[in-house]
This record gives sequence, structure tokens and C-alpha cells, in this order.
Amino acid sequence: MADAGVASRRKCEEIIAAGRVNVDGVTVTRPGFKADPEKSAIEVDGRPIHAARRVYYLLNKPKGVLSTTFDDFGRPTVVNLIPDEKRRLFPVGRLDEDTEGLILLTNDGELANILTHPRYGVEKTYSAKLRGVITREAVEKLKKGFRLEDGRARADRVTVTYRGKTASSVRMTMREGRNHIVRRMLAKVGFPARHLRRDRIAFLTLHGLGKGEYRRLTRQEVQGLYKHAEQTQKQPARNKKSRPNL
Repeated sequence: MADAGVASRRKCEEIIAAGRVNVDGVTVTRPGFKADPEKSAIEVDGRPIHAARRVYYLLNKPKGVLSTTFDDFGRPTVVNLIPDEKRRLFPVGRLDEDTEGLILLTNDGELANILTHPRYGVEKTYSAKLRGVITREAVEKLKKGFRLEDGRARADRVTVTYRGKTASSVRMTMREGRNHIVRRMLAKVGFPARHLRRDRIAFLTLHGLGKGEYRRLTRQEVQGLYKHAEQTQKQPARNKKSRPNL
């Protein structure tokens, strides 16, 4: 319902609980009820609703823009940067206000879940300019991993791209997206980021996009994201065999 533009997800739950939704002529009051709008007749207050056509945008988020759909204080959001799109969009994951770079916006909840859920392990690559000259020991710590306040964190790959007298730069590839994870990891090893940009999600890059610019994903790119996630999905740990009774 939210994807069809009826209301926000929270408001849709209230509408369902109030008994205002019918699916194939039957009143539904359970918010978690599943129905396919392409196969079932769904009505809200007697009016039929239709699934919105799925759309996908790749945006080069500038610094100072929020990765959300709305801000109570009127600050600019990523949705504001795509003013001509009338369908309800939401960002896939988040970049903090001071971080620039690649972010996807869509109304496809399934793809958003695939790209952000740790189970799928979709790679995201960041470029960071650091305070101080990063040491080999710090790079090894980032790759080996360590505990943060919300659990263990580890970079898949770390490459030093610049070493100066008082500053340095690295490129880090991650398979998770906890809040401020890259900044927190760099600060933990003693080399906080003074500038951070996300350059890549899976095979998508910022090529050809200036700050604040965006483009639509092609059908092939969308299909490629689904396929990429299937290929990189982490296999569940095998259950240990229980000891047989003797």
C-alpha cells in the first residue's frame, strides 16, 4: 500500500487495523497480511489501488544532504534532489550527512532489502581521506577485524591510495552497512576520516555523475543487482551433527 502511494507505512498499518482494506472482497485487519496487487483486487475505503511501477535511481549525494525522505527542520534530503519523480521513493541504506557519494533510491522494497541485509553481503567501496599517515599495522587491523560497541567489524579489502607527510588516503570495501561503520573503524585504529565518499555498490559506480546529479538504472542493471546478490549471498553455517546416542 505504501509503495502504491496510499500513505506512509505506519499510516497504512493504522488504515488496515481500522478495517478499511478489502482483499478480494474480504476485510483485512492484520498489518502483516501479504497480497499481490497484480493477482488480487485490493481496495481502500472502496477504492481500488494499483501497484506503482518500480523505478530505480542512482544519485551522487553531496555533503550536507540527508539520506531520508523527509526532515522536520527542512534540511535538504536525497529525495529533494529528484524533484520530477512523483512516485514515492526511499533511499537504499544511508550515508551520513557529511558523507558523499553513491546512493540508490527506489520504490522496490525487495531490492532494498537485498542490498542492505548482511546475509547477502553486497560489496560497497569507499574512499577516505585521513588525518595522519596510516600505518601498515592499522591497515592489517582493519582487514583482520575487531570489536566495536555494536559488534565485530571487518573490511574485506583496504588499499592505501596516498601517503603524504601529514595525511593519507585509503579505499575500503565492506560487506555490511551499520551506521557510520567506516568512520568508526577508521577512528578506532587512530586515523579518523576527514572526508568520506562511497564510490561503488556492487558493480555500480559514480562514473559520469557530478555532485547532486542522478540517472535512472537500466533494466539490465536492475537485473544485474538481483543476480549479483544471489551470487554473493552468504551461505548459512552448517548445523553441527549431534553426537549419536550410544
